[in-house]
Amino acid sequence: MTHHVQLPSTVVDRVLTPATLDDALAAVSRPGTRPIAGGTDLLIELARGEHDGLDALVDLTRVPGLDVVVERDGTITIGALVTHNRIVADPMLRRLAAPLVQACREVGSPQLRNRATVAGNLVTASPANDTISALLALEATVEVASVEGRRRIPLGDFHPGIRRTALRPGELVTAVSFPALGDGWRGLFLKLGLRRAQAISVVHLAATARFEAPAPDRSVPPTVAEVRLAIGSVAPVVTRATEVEDLVRGTTLDEDLIDSAAELAAAGVQPIDDVRATAAYRKRLVGEMTARVLRGLRDDAGVVDDDPVVLWGAGDGRWPTGTDHGADHRVDTPVRATVDGEAIAEPMGHGTLLDWLRRAGRTGTKEGCAEGECGSCTIRLDGQAVLSCLVPAARAEGTRITTVEGLAALDRTGGPLHRLQQTFVEAGAVQCGYCIPGFLVAGATLLDERPRPTEPEVVDGLAGNLCRCTGYYKIIEAMLAAADEETER
Repeated sequence: MTHHVQLPSTVVDRVLTPATLDDALAAVSRPGTRPIAGGTDLLIELARGEHDGLDALVDLTRVPGLDVVVERDGTITIGALVTHNRIVADPMLRRLAAPLVQACREVGSPQLRNRATVAGNLVTASPANDTISALLALEATVEVASVEGRRRIPLGDFHPGIRRTALRPGELVTAVSFPALGDGWRGLFLKLGLRRAQAISVVHLAATARFEAPAPDRSVPPTVAEVRLAIGSVAPVVTRATEVEDLVRGTTLDEDLIDSAAELAAAGVQPIDDVRATAAYRKRLVGEMTARVLRGLRDDAGVVDDDPVVLWGAGDGRWPTGTDHGADHRVDTPVRATVDGEAIAEPMGHGTLLDWLRRAGRTGTKEGCAEGECGSCTIRLDGQAVLSCLVPAARAEGTRITTVEGLAALDRTGGPLHRLQQTFVEAGAVQCGYCIPGFLVAGATLLDERPRPTEPEVVDGLAGNLCRCTGYYKIIEAMLAAADEETER
């Protein structure tokens, strides 16, 4: 059997970057085109040769109006370009859409969450995609548009099968909307992966519930008036556990009821064996996680991080959009960007921003996995830490890029090294050196974001970077030492 890495890649010779929604809709209406936003799934699929007959990508990230998060009359709307980290960092969403925030927080790494979009998660249509269960529990609606007009699709009808959507040819997802969790509502998301970060879900589920007002003396537990429970990674699509919802509705969620609901949830799924878990283990997990999420709702135990690490440096997590950023790149078209303070024009070629940078002479940025798993290729794109192996080369047009070779210029000391590079040397954090460029760029971005991070914040900020020599203790030591130096100044 041929492994996917032995298959030829899908080669794309053109990248269109529309600067208006009308231009984007016109572009994707043409045969042989495919839209791309974050690209964290699509670029991997292209590398594996999964899309035939593709002539051009349509990069949507410069289209204004698609990167908004708004609440109006009790309805929250999230534009198609809103990234997972934008969700994680939004105070309004932490208050009114906690399960979605919790789900986004579990996706990939900070660098990946700076590019990956919630809408893209829905379009990829994998049942393991965490935000789908959260949005189902929030009763979301998908808003789509084409040159023919607009329509709204309930999320429950958006996925007819595994990796399939209800989108018609030429349609784009423009937004996702759902009712805000107002007074009396509680929500919770749970996930089990095989590691603490960068993990695809073995099982994920989300629940929301509206509780009736408790008795004045709190002597009687509040009753569940409405409830929604969505379970993912156990069937071809993420589904609502309607039988469990019917059982729970109108109860006070005592322990006997929760045990019965857990048994019913486990009995209602027919998962498969795969590389992450056996079917039997998944069934057991569904029961245990259902019990946990119901107890969490009852006890109002939803926890949302009020100050998340996002690796935006001093920025706000938004990409520049508008007519100044429209472009049409072919293989030989120069991509013009400012890299480490130097103006560079290098043909787009075939490949990613990582490939473009290395052709342009920035070989300090390394390719470790080419799938967004290791963090070795981390760079700063307009101030945000991203994985250059998962960014189309044409997306660099007009941007400011910082690689490991330009870190020293960002430090106020004016020395030949960034202070983090110096503390890496002093702490002995550098071993084989292959992963170090990515650690340094992510770490320097974290120090710009919060000059004196705690150790848990350092661990969180570097969660997307793997050290093949297992030298994490010295790396953390060097990060904390660099923070101490900043404090002393």
